[in-house]
Amino acid sequence: MRIIIITGLSGAGKSHALNCFEDLGYYCVDNMPPALISKFADLFAQSENKKVALVSDMRGAAFFEDLFEALLEMDERGLDYEILFLVADENVLIRRFKETRRRHPLGDLSLPEAIQKEREALSELRGKAHKEIDTSHLKPWELKAKIVEFYEPEQRDKNMQIRIISFGFKYGLPPDADLVFDVRFLPNPHYVEHLEPLTGDDEQVKNYLWRWMETKEYFKKLLDMLEFSIPLYVKEGKVSLVITIGCTGGKHRSVAIAEALGHSLGSRFNLVVEHRDIYKK
Repeated sequence: MRIIIITGLSGAGKSHALNCFEDLGYYCVDNMPPALISKFADLFAQSENKKVALVSDMRGAAFFEDLFEALLEMDERGLDYEILFLVADENVLIRRFKETRRRHPLGDLSLPEAIQKEREALSELRGKAHKEIDTSHLKPWELKAKIVEFYEPEQRDKNMQIRIISFGFKYGLPPDADLVFDVRFLPNPHYVEHLEPLTGDDEQVKNYLWRWMETKEYFKKLLDMLEFSIPLYVKEGKVSLVITIGCTGGKHRSVAIAEALGHSLGSRFNLVVEHRDIYKK
């Protein structure tokens, strides 16, 4: 049986990480009291699914004492477990708490003080972690891709590196492009006054683009084609594939489509998303 214990800083993405493990076929439990981990392992050992992911963190009472006792007991019994520790920069954590309006577990302190106190309190546990992920600048699909790479690499084709590049036609084609897709026919946020200064990575621009049926239909057909063809490129022995998405300036439409492709394909393939012209004038 394999047990993954997910812990780390509040606001660093533990719940999303748990969802990623669930997508990978793990039995998942959120906010597991540390004192029950060993007993849960005994119970679950009788089931057919031998992969478990648990979130255990500062929300639990007597967290440290109970958790270290549980880890010691599992060590003594030879149970296979791994600790995944999630961290993020302080400014990122503050922004996330303000956006979600959630209360920090150490809520009697100011938010910066609570984050610092939790970071110090978790330092010993962090030192025991088998793997650590900094989620400060990771999009959800990028976090999932890292988890797949760490824990279920057989579920991800790593034989070929894929780069998805957004670009603007007025600046020329990327010279290393293998596949070029032109999205200049989609509705253009450039001509919407309050959207023009933004980019395709902004929610307002995404919402504008995805409300059009042609955007949804085109993306579905594009994704179907790539899901069909990428394994064939792998089978042929290709070691890299550059997929380029172009609009007029490389700021709105191509960026949004490239990001959506990364989100849809990122957990199955070894890929990165780049935006070549997003900040050009």
